[in-house]
Amino acid sequence: MSDEIEKLLLVDDDEVFLQVLHRAFKKREFDVYTACTIADALALCQAHYFSKAVVDLKLAEESGLQLIEKLKLQQQDLKIVMLTGYSSISTAVEAIKLGAQNYLCKPADADDILNAFEQGQGNADVEISTQPPSVNRLEWEHIQRVLSEHDGNISATARALGMHRRTLQRKLQKRPVKQ
Repeated sequence: MSDEIEKLLLVDDDEVFLQVLHRAFKKREFDVYTACTIADALALCQAHYFSKAVVDLKLAEESGLQLIEKLKLQQQDLKIVMLTGYSSISTAVEAIKLGAQNYLCKPADADDILNAFEQGQGNADVEISTQPPSVNRLEWEHIQRVLSEHDGNISATARALGMHRRTLQRKLQKRPVKQ
């Protein structure tokens, strides 16, 4: 292995959070590049070879899931960790199927992210909850699955769920209940 500094791509639309992570990874001796949009991330990926990328699920009106697929097409051996404040089972499954190595819920710090990169395989000893998920959590999971099936299209998802688009938008603005 060469002594070259690892290049890390951080993609998040929250610029404050992005700068916090940027500083944290710089301290850990990574060569860090940041992007707030899919287009910016892809442009950086064409100009540089990255060993690792951290991608936010929700990039303003764009989906980080779409970015994972595009990044893997450009750099097949790129290790990707998806980071999100809007976690759901369906998006976690899709992220892994599209090529992400791991999926983390915010808040996460640089150490959490580095640990996620190091975990190459699943953990069969992970603790299983003794309580079933709440009705609100189940609703959130269902909405996320239908949203994923409609490629993030809010109007099509609202029609499929039989609800008004504004109602769906309000539900999507709320953070999911953890259980």
